[in-house]
Amino acid sequence: MEENLKQLQITGNDIIKIAIYGPESTGKTTLAKQLANHFNTVWAPEFARDYLQEKWNTKKEICVAEDLLSIAIGQMQLENEALQKANNYFFADTCLMVTKVFSEIYYGFCDAKLDKAARKHKYDLFFLTDIDVAWEQDNLRDAPDERVATFEKFKQALIENNKPFIVLSGDAEMRFQKAIAIIEELTKAKELGFSGHDYLQILETGIPLNSIEKQLTIFKNGIAKANLVRPAIINDGILKLTKEEFQKYSDYFEGKKGKLKLKKFVPASGAASRMFKFLNEFLNEFDLENETINAYINRKKANNLLIFLAGIEKFPFFKTIDKKLKEDHFDFGSWNKDQKNYHFIKMMLDLEHYDFANKPKGILPFHNYQNYIATPIHEHLIESVLYASSNGNANLHFTVSEIHKTQFEKTLNKVKSKIESENNTAIKINLSYQKTATDTIAVDLNNIPFRSSNDKLVFRPGGHGALIENLNSLDADIVFIKNIDNVIQNESEAIALYKKALAGILIELQRKIASYLSKLDKISENEISEIEIFLDKKVNSKVISDFSKYALEHKIIYLKEVLNRPIRVCGMVKNEGEPGGGPFWVNDSKGNTTLQIVETSQIDLSNENQALIASNATHFNPVDLVCAIKNYKGSKFDLREYIDVNSGFIVDKNKEGKPLKCYELPGLWNGAMAKWITVFVEVPLITFNPVKIVNDLLKSAHQQQ
Repeated sequence: MEENLKQLQITGNDIIKIAIYGPESTGKTTLAKQLANHFNTVWAPEFARDYLQEKWNTKKEICVAEDLLSIAIGQMQLENEALQKANNYFFADTCLMVTKVFSEIYYGFCDAKLDKAARKHKYDLFFLTDIDVAWEQDNLRDAPDERVATFEKFKQALIENNKPFIVLSGDAEMRFQKAIAIIEELTKAKELGFSGHDYLQILETGIPLNSIEKQLTIFKNGIAKANLVRPAIINDGILKLTKEEFQKYSDYFEGKKGKLKLKKFVPASGAASRMFKFLNEFLNEFDLENETINAYINRKKANNLLIFLAGIEKFPFFKTIDKKLKEDHFDFGSWNKDQKNYHFIKMMLDLEHYDFANKPKGILPFHNYQNYIATPIHEHLIESVLYASSNGNANLHFTVSEIHKTQFEKTLNKVKSKIESENNTAIKINLSYQKTATDTIAVDLNNIPFRSSNDKLVFRPGGHGALIENLNSLDADIVFIKNIDNVIQNESEAIALYKKALAGILIELQRKIASYLSKLDKISENEISEIEIFLDKKVNSKVISDFSKYALEHKIIYLKEVLNRPIRVCGMVKNEGEPGGGPFWVNDSKGNTTLQIVETSQIDLSNENQALIASNATHFNPVDLVCAIKNYKGSKFDLREYIDVNSGFIVDKNKEGKPLKCYELPGLWNGAMAKWITVFVEVPLITFNPVKIVNDLLKSAHQQQ
């Protein structure tokens, strides 16, 4: 008996099997016929209909529980016969899972052999047909008033038995077209080695299959390192201005901003875990009962801990935590110094108390003013008023993690109205998340998709390069970009001067480019040389070597492509040994030399020549950008078209104790902007005050003067 319920396994022929599944009168047969015809293959009809119709015609008897095993056997015979004739695809108009559910609905039980077979049978995908089509009465259908409850039972059976399914709704044509699109995508997923369950997981993330295919290829082939030509230096890629020139450009921006939509864009998605990493290590490794903190510092060479404790009273959160410790511990006064320091750090990081390491940087106390303590959010709001506002309105956009949204909003609500009132400026704030569709697939050390202990594919955030999607969604003429932790105490006015100056440089450049683009269609051969000089001197872009041989019409096409691009003006500070990206002249795959911000991980330091070029870099990228994301006619660029897709990163990570590799998208200010018009300007070190570890808050830029 059980042998007759077995599902035929076709070896050497990877047939995609689709089960059309659902309650009665939901269009299963129609869809099965349509799909089989479209994909030029076979389908297995529903055995029960002919079986029960014959029983009714000959005996006037309806279905009873004893019929179901015979129906199941007949269904499997039809399916297995059709499978042998299938051409790449097979469609089953019902399956044993349908029979199992009907048995449970009508008779309250399911034969053990039928139940086992239904659970065991595998299909690449189930199409669950919805009840949003008209009921068609016949002498075998008897429950038109129970369709909703019946549909839910069918759906629950798929969930409980871990069957991969998609609900198909709409009229017959809509279902048919949707099913075709799904099957074509499923076919692609199968070709990449994914199962039906994998396909549904990928579908849920929103990550395009072709993106995953490209990522798997990148893992297999690796990522080519940047081809450095030379470092960008003053007068060779980096513009140096006098104080008077900065003021001139700042004033120029002030005169133009009234007609512009301004926006400040602040990447702020990450938690502050790295800020407190060395303190978490201390809590995990230190034994208060058997060791002194000084002994731990000597044993672990924990210089960061030494600095933290030496300056502990200077941190803006010291008084708050110290007060809480005294309230919670009546014997606090009798503690020795080690006890006080240990419990201070513990309370600061403990999940039940302040939990600083798991909070976003933006809401942490950074600066201690006379009457209040300021968070980075507070400082960015102040800055937005000073340089990202016009006509009494400032616009600020934070990219945040979804889990941090409530905390961000709570902090914003505390300070926003006060800052608006004090500055007579309305501040409009938007929050957005890093889209899951920009996540990337992880692989094992053999470049096979990594699976977690529950056999799910593992996807990870694609890094800050994913935020090009968020930037692309903005509607603004000028966008100021600055990291959440790069704020300063007491010097916001000075910072504003340099940000406005960068914006002035950008506007001047943008207007010159617009004038050239506007007259290119009517330009003469003699005027072309003027644009060539402009490209070389102002846009850091030389025309291709055989440009002079082009006919005028082709020169015009070429110049339009070169000039009509997003623009970024980037502040650069002198290199003082900070880790991260720097400005370089780089050769791309086509042999063009362009200005780029290059991360250390993109450089082949094993190559002596490349290492030498890297070591001669004079400047560092502080993520201080002013961008134009609209063209000269005022239409938005699609920023995704200007990404160097070959400039991402492969990084090593660990999950559940197992090593894996992850792909990070081209960085937001690296490869994601590689094809933009780029200008580098030296700005003072005062503009660069990041807080990478908590001890950075002890630097003078973050202390009340």
